[in-house]
Amino acid sequence: MSQLNFPPIYLLPTHIDPDQLPDLQSQIPSLTYDINEAEVVLGKISKKQRALFELRRLKVVTEEVAGDDTDHPPPAKRRRLSHDTLLEDDASTASDNEDQSRKGVIHVVKLSWFTDSVSRGDVMPLEGYLLYRGLKLSDQHGKEALSSSSDVLGLPKDNSASATDPRLLTHEIFLPEADAAQPPNDAFIEQLKDIRTTRALLGDKIGVRAYSTCIAAVAAYPHLLTNRIEVDHLPGCGTRIASLFHEWKTNGCIEEVENAKSDAQLSVLRLFYKIWGVGETTAQEFYKRGWRDLDDIVEYGWDQLSRVQQIGVKYYDEFLLEIPRAEVKSIADIILEHANRLHKGYEMVIVGGYRRGKSQSGDVDVVISHRDPAATLVFIDKIVDALAVSGHITHILTISTRNSERGQEPLAWKGEGRQAGSGFDTLDKAMVVWQTPEWDRSSAAKNSNPHRRVDIIVTPWKTAGCAIEGWTSGTTFQRDLRRYCKTEKRLKFDSSGVRSRVDGSWVDLESGPDGAPAPDMITAEQRVFKGLGLEWRLPEERNTG
Repeated sequence: MSQLNFPPIYLLPTHIDPDQLPDLQSQIPSLTYDINEAEVVLGKISKKQRALFELRRLKVVTEEVAGDDTDHPPPAKRRRLSHDTLLEDDASTASDNEDQSRKGVIHVVKLSWFTDSVSRGDVMPLEGYLLYRGLKLSDQHGKEALSSSSDVLGLPKDNSASATDPRLLTHEIFLPEADAAQPPNDAFIEQLKDIRTTRALLGDKIGVRAYSTCIAAVAAYPHLLTNRIEVDHLPGCGTRIASLFHEWKTNGCIEEVENAKSDAQLSVLRLFYKIWGVGETTAQEFYKRGWRDLDDIVEYGWDQLSRVQQIGVKYYDEFLLEIPRAEVKSIADIILEHANRLHKGYEMVIVGGYRRGKSQSGDVDVVISHRDPAATLVFIDKIVDALAVSGHITHILTISTRNSERGQEPLAWKGEGRQAGSGFDTLDKAMVVWQTPEWDRSSAAKNSNPHRRVDIIVTPWKTAGCAIEGWTSGTTFQRDLRRYCKTEKRLKFDSSGVRSRVDGSWVDLESGPDGAPAPDMITAEQRVFKGLGLEWRLPEERNTG
């Protein structure tokens, strides 16, 4: 696949199953999400009229190439078609004195052109697959739409030589223009999340990925959706999600969601899935053992649970409680205070949903750093011990010193095709259970404060920007950032730092021009964006699910 020299391709989601769309997108090596960049528009369509309709919908103004009989195309040319030869063919069609407003040639072809090319191992000529070929008269295909659908990663909008090529950046999310912390379509998003959870519990990984893409698009769209046409036009959504939206708006519910609620097996699986330390596979295993509620787990399987799962069962109801912003801030302040009691100079950023502006959080995530690298080395053990002695940490779920063990260097790049490890597991960190030890003893003999889930991450200062970016952004944003680094920059992004995919060397994006370290952790994160050729995005703009 990677050897095939396809021209820039724009894929129409029309008539493509949303569950299959991400897989198809991943197969197209020259995929672009900007119709202005495309030389080929690929679609599951078969009529010239439909091709013209799709171009009009995308606000691409064209003039059909004179003498191009797309209904009865000429015989296929006996030579390999590539990006360069396609341009040569088009250049021979247009005269040298074309008006400067013309922006090149665009071809709308059947999806089978791509699939046949892949199966034959060669880029096929367009003839025989071509539905329409026209000269672009303008690249203004709806700036009013693009102003709210720019790449979420923040591509530069100028055309200077220094601007990042947007070709392989995510198409999946609309850049918010309003308060992204409280998306206007939250109610519909919750319906989609319910369906995604059902797909996860049924083992449908492709469906989970597809719905994650849709959730990201809807979550970042800055306006209240009112009809199915709007949803259909959102990147990665298409007719399936549009139909679900129409059903929800019409009936006040979605049948698939309601059926899942009344399904006895799925209800049990959801119960188990919410246990901390239990994923969809383990939930299915519990069900196969005949367990139907938490009491069954305690009575028949307690000794078979890991320690983390036992804690998850013990504090099941408390872990499901949302944490208000004020309490998140209070917990973070206590952690930082104890850190500076041990050694002055620690700084902290509260990350996760809190930093993205969420009014409530499922847990508390904090990133701690210090300008002296010796102060962050194995510091995670010291801060956890201090908070356990003070009574704030009641249980340690997991603790890792992987970053300290490799000398606080960014995770090594092991080459293409080899897994270097998850970015969230490559920094020193502790996942703990927290309970505020102070309470009104006159009203309760036992501590009545709820147990909370808290993650403490320690990073060296030189890569603090990567750490807070990795622990701040939503899942889809983070996935697309890493994909962009791989395809566009030949870099391996990780929360412990950035490595070159060419020679494995560390790429310092956070030091200033004079080599001086960043003055603070937020500036360090901003420098990461700039170093990658991306516009800075506020944390509130990264709520992508």
